[in-house]
Formats: sequence, structure tokens, C-alpha cells
Amino acid sequence: MADSMEIDVASVLSAAEKNTREKFKSTEVIKDIDPDLDIGNLLATDLQPIDIREFRKNKEDFLRNLARDNTQLLFNAIWKLPNERSEGLVLAKLPEPHTVIPREKPIPKPKLPSKWEEFAKRKGIAKKKRERMILDKNTQEWKPRYGYKRGNDETKEWLIEVPQNADPYEDQFEKKNQAKKERVAKNEYQRLRNIARNRKIPIPNKDLAPTSGRQSKEQVSTKINVSRLSTASLGKFTEKLPKEKIPRKTGKKRQFEPVAGDLSSERNRSRELAEKIAKRDPLDVNKAVSQYITETQKRAGESKRKGTGKGKKGKTKSSLQGKNKKPAGNSGRKSGKKKAKV
Repeated sequence: MADSMEIDVASVLSAAEKNTREKFKSTEVIKDIDPDLDIGNLLATDLQPIDIREFRKNKEDFLRNLARDNTQLLFNAIWKLPNERSEGLVLAKLPEPHTVIPREKPIPKPKLPSKWEEFAKRKGIAKKKRERMILDKNTQEWKPRYGYKRGNDETKEWLIEVPQNADPYEDQFEKKNQAKKERVAKNEYQRLRNIARNRKIPIPNKDLAPTSGRQSKEQVSTKINVSRLSTASLGKFTEKLPKEKIPRKTGKKRQFEPVAGDLSSERNRSRELAEKIAKRDPLDVNKAVSQYITETQKRAGESKRKGTGKGKKGKTKSSLQGKNKKPAGNSGRKSGKKKAKV
């Protein structure tokens, strides 16, 4: 009985090792030419030439095995690096990469701080995240700070105290709304100024002059030209400064032709106008004739339809017009009498 229960442990271990080897491949990969490993970029470059025969037999298996071997070599190199444990994880310290990877676009420049950011840094003001919900004073309920149904909404007040020095007939509600619009416009203006300053665009103030620093030569010349043209004579009698250059395109005063005087200029202008008209495309006579014939036929058809139309009581217009006509003899007699009298 005991002999039947005996188990060959060596055969079981060899069978298990064989199954494990078939299921899981070894971490040791042997290649004739070692690949170039850039661990900093997690990049492996295989330098071994491809076996064309094996590749043609089964492309999918060949590429899968090749990718697996190169990946295994890369992981083997990573496990040799110094590592540390953090929160149950093993972290490896990667070295500096040595492969230069080109960029599609240049490295973005750091964004310049706004005026408020510079002021906060100078004064040591730290940014604090404001809570989204606030307590409404009237309803004593928690409502959002901004947006729909926000708390402490000043625009929905039904009563506003009039200041002592203010006009009692002034609309305080409209005044408050206007002040809010001005604040929003000022914030938008400041935002655009920050964008222009970051892009190094000259920022003019309301007087079209730089806010700080020296003015450039172009800005000074522009101001001089504006002041020159502000006179009644448009700068005609303004004295020139030393080495001053008057720009060419300062505007021209409109000139009108004299009403009386030599008519030769007017004759020349009329001749030039006639020559321009003669140079144009000639009139298409065939097209004009065809349009005229079409309109004539259309009018004739309309008049024919009107003449054959029926009047009142089923009688035609032609019959009615015939009854109203007087006989030819009477007309002849009248005409004869008139002649006799003459």
C-alpha cells in the first residue's frame, strides 16, 4: 500500500518547471549585438540586423518576440538603477537622457506676471481660495457667491439709502448698475493691457502717449504733425523747427474748378470722357432688336386678350362700341354743313 502511494518528486518538479518555462519566458535575453539603451527617455534602439527568413515565415510572431526581448532588456537595466520605496511602491531614479529628441515647436517662454501679481509678490500677499458658498444676510441661507441665485445680490435690493450730498431725484438703482458696468469695463481694459504688455506691444494711454519712459522719434513727430494741422490754416503759416521734415501724406485741401474763365479745360475733360465711353464695348444690336420684338409681341398679345374679353350681361366690348357709334351719313352731313358755313 505504501509502495503505491510513493510519488516521484523529481519528475513533478521537472514537469512544473517545464510548464513554467513554456508559460513565462526567462528574463535573460542574449543578443549578438547589444541594443542602445537610453534609460532617461525609456528608449531602446535595436542595432541587430533582422533575419529575413524568420521575418517572412511569420511577421506577427517575429515582431512580437522582438519587441518583448527589447522591452525585457530595458526593464533589466531599470532594475539595476538605485531605487527607493514610497507608499508600498518601488521608485527608480532615472539618469539624465542622452538622446536629443527634436521638438515640433520652440519651448514656450515663461508668462510675465500681471500688475496685481507683481504687487502681491512685493507686498507678500498670498493667494487664498475663496469658498464657493456664502451666507446670505437677508435669508440666512447658504448661496453661491457668483452666478444664478447668488447671495448678497446688490442688484436685487428693493430699497437704497440716498446719500446726504446726492441729488434726491437721482435714480440710485441706475447709478449702481452703471458703476458695476464701469468696473467690469475697467477689469477688461486691464486684462487687455496685460496681454499687450506680455506680447511687448506699445501701450498708449488716452492721450496717445507712452505712460512712462522716453518717447520715441516717431511719437514726437506724430505729435508735432497733429499740432501743426490743428491751426486754422492747417499749418500753412506755422514756422518750421530746425531739421524738421514735413511728412508728405498730411492731407490735401479739396480744390474746385472755377465757374467762369477759360473753357478749354472743360472742353478737354469732355473730350476725355467721350473717348472713355467710345473705348467701351459697342452696343449689341442683335440683342436690342430681339428684346424690342419680344416686347412688341407681348404688348400685342395683351391688347388682343383685352379686346376679346366680355363686358356686362355677356356682351363683348366690340359690340358695345359698335352700338354707340353714330352712322357715317350723319357725320358726313355735319362735316358738310361746317364747310358750307366756312
